[in-house]
Amino acid sequence: MGPRGRGRARRGDVRQAILALLAEEPMNGYQMIQTMAERTGGGWKPSPGAIYPALAQLEDEQLIEPFDNYGAKAYRLTEAGQNVAAGIDPKPWEAFNAENAPEHPEVLRSMWKEFSSLAMAAQELTRSGSRAHQQQAAQILAETRRNLYGLLASDADDEDDQDLANPDDLR
Repeated sequence: MGPRGRGRARRGDVRQAILALLAEEPMNGYQMIQTMAERTGGGWKPSPGAIYPALAQLEDEQLIEPFDNYGAKAYRLTEAGQNVAAGIDPKPWEAFNAENAPEHPEVLRSMWKEFSSLAMAAQELTRSGSRAHQQQAAQILAETRRNLYGLLASDADDEDDQDLANPDDLR
């Protein structure tokens, strides 16, 4: 995940995305929002409060123009907009995906699988465990949480030291 966090795009990315999308086909604002969300796996879904002011600005700059698309307002590029859109590389959604892609997806899948298994075990303890078991489980979970934060605070970033894809190796 990039330094901005998942779902955040740089200032100007919405503007560039609008131009890049309209280079493919005319769209309305809602279609632009949906398309950006689809192309980023839901990671970047600009709000109407980001899209519509950018559309107004692009229209003021005469890079796009509105038109009546069977009763709905849609936008298309002007000739000047086509020239600007042709120079957009990489596309903002491609840059977003590259910046926010996990570096080690197989490790993340393994981690989340273990988290799911942990949740099932904790749920079973709440149903069937004795009070003593539940107290001990709470202590184990608190220690695990501290250990996870400890990982973030450590400098150990060398995968050769530990195989993080196999949680059994961490015991």
